Amino acid sequence: MIKDKKALEDFNNRYIKNCKLTYEEKLKIYNSLLAEAFKLKVLPSKDPLEGIETDIEVARILNSLP
Repeated sequence: MIKDKKALEDFNNRYIKNCKLTYEEKLKIYNSLLAEAFKLKVLPSKDPLEGIETDIEVARILNSLP
């Protein structure tokens, strides 16, 4: 759980500002994380609809923002 939202936000802003990865580098990281998830058997989900209610609620909230 995030206890200090401001510290996390500051970290994210600094990271985005200082991290200059190319698309290919980002894709390589993504593919590595995806492979790790499959190795750990986190993906694919046994129930693809698990948590769909939460996803719908988050999408509803985000889509209502200006």
